[in-house]
Amino acid sequence: MQHAPFDLMPAEAGSRLAPSLDELNIAPGDTLFQADDPIDCLYVVIAGAIELEGRGAEVVARRDVGAAIGERALLRHMPAVLTARAAEASTLITIPRAEFANLVSSYPDFATWFERAARSTPVPETASAGLTALQVADLMVPNPISCDVSCTVTDIARKMRDNKISSVLLMQDDDLAGIVTTRDLTNKVLAEGLPGTLPVSNVMTSDPVTIAPNALGLDALMRLAENRISHMPVLDHGNLVGVIGSTDLFRQQASTASHMVAEIVRAGSADEMAEVMKEVPGLLVQLVLAGTRHEAITRRITDITDAITRRLLALAEEKYGPPPVPYLFLACGSQGRREQTGVSDQDNCLIIDDAMKPEDDAYFKQLAQYVSDGLNTCGFIYCPGDMMATADRWRQPLRVWKQYFEKWIAKPDTEAQMLASVMFDLRPIGGSVDLFEALQHDTLEKARSNSIFVAHMISNSLKHTVPLGMFRGFALIRSGEHKNQFDMKHSGVVPVVDLGRVYALQGALEAVNTRERLEAARDAGVISTTGAHDLIDAYDLIAETRLRHQADQIRGGGAPDNFMAPDQLSDLERSHLRDAFTVIKTMQSALGSSRGA
Repeated sequence: MQHAPFDLMPAEAGSRLAPSLDELNIAPGDTLFQADDPIDCLYVVIAGAIELEGRGAEVVARRDVGAAIGERALLRHMPAVLTARAAEASTLITIPRAEFANLVSSYPDFATWFERAARSTPVPETASAGLTALQVADLMVPNPISCDVSCTVTDIARKMRDNKISSVLLMQDDDLAGIVTTRDLTNKVLAEGLPGTLPVSNVMTSDPVTIAPNALGLDALMRLAENRISHMPVLDHGNLVGVIGSTDLFRQQASTASHMVAEIVRAGSADEMAEVMKEVPGLLVQLVLAGTRHEAITRRITDITDAITRRLLALAEEKYGPPPVPYLFLACGSQGRREQTGVSDQDNCLIIDDAMKPEDDAYFKQLAQYVSDGLNTCGFIYCPGDMMATADRWRQPLRVWKQYFEKWIAKPDTEAQMLASVMFDLRPIGGSVDLFEALQHDTLEKARSNSIFVAHMISNSLKHTVPLGMFRGFALIRSGEHKNQFDMKHSGVVPVVDLGRVYALQGALEAVNTRERLEAARDAGVISTTGAHDLIDAYDLIAETRLRHQADQIRGGGAPDNFMAPDQLSDLERSHLRDAFTVIKTMQSALGSSRGA
């Protein structure tokens, strides 16, 4: 084979490999392997093309002639993460696992190429991907329930009952002596008719299989399966620090956005959805540790919020009956931009068809209250500024919304600037989307053509400043709960959000997500390629730092927030963050002076 990395091997290696190769032909649309299937060989495409699909059947990558498939699973000793399907009639060569391992161990250049390829392969949100990113310490139950080895079977049964657990660790002095599970009590005691006074040492598993806290979740899953056990003590240099079981790992496997959305769709109440929302902090941690890009993390979290909103709308219609006229429920703020993190309130509104009658508002007021209350139950607190569809002002027919925007554009006072800033981030969530499409297009065109309004919007966008002090230091909060910290949201993310919104206005761009706005502004020539590149890099760094901070707080047992102290960062991280803030400040200055960038 002449394609990389096989051309990195000496000719004699290819000759030795040839007898072990097989040819495989696959028809268009046929499946090569599915997600979670074991991978026993490396596939190399020599004709045709293979598409790799995520859990939702979305195509995340395509492998053409010369490409290898399955290297990630082989290198990490894990099942397939994606489903591979033939995009067209294809022919592949298969290299058995053992032969592939021999090539990796024998030829460093060959191994290096595959290690690099494995790192660059897109990682969709899957259970397996999560268990390869999280350590046992992130998944285990800390401070496990234990008992002295001299305890009786009855003592153990009571501990299990009182603590609602299915295993107890047995200690002799400070050393782990064994483990006993509910299965042991059933099979070894009850089934044999033995008395409760029996010493637990007679039925415990001595010298149990253990694992270290820095091992991967996938290592734990494999060790449990290989030994056909359901629980493992976690030892850190001989000290008992936790216990991990198959239930903990299965719970992690279920903690994916797609799984949560499926649960939400089946939910019959806001309380049930609130239970699903309890998994979101764990999802955020999982995705951050997996190295997922910030825009993908916030998109997945927002997808969950969207699903909750749509389900609440459906439940409201079940309760109050079908709407008297078409309507559209929209989100603004971070949900509208698909940029939700672990900390979010709710911002929403209703656009109603002009055919509505005055008496129809009673229906929509009930619907809005039901959805808003449900969102609050799920952790999205009521908007402090009352920017919600429950407020009469934000629950109006389409003609009134047109009047709102026309007024804001014609007379851009302070309130108009604020309201326009929020409403330019509107995104349809549920209902008749056509109520918004024309409104959005016409509003952007009118706003763009009004130079006075644009100037006011620019001025308003520059009110959020980055936390840069003199001599390249940080300007920190001087008093209160967050003294000597800076706000990664309002002083870091929001200034870029404001810039992106103005660029979208200037270019009449319909993108709502901040990163998409910056890319669209670059492509439309609103800002220079260099300026866009620097600003996108700065935004990525700040957004990722913010999410890592929130993930660290969650892992530490706290609630996530947006406030960070500089001493939480290394010297290198502080330097990069200062540079990012400097880029934003430079772009703000250029916008303010109307020089562009």
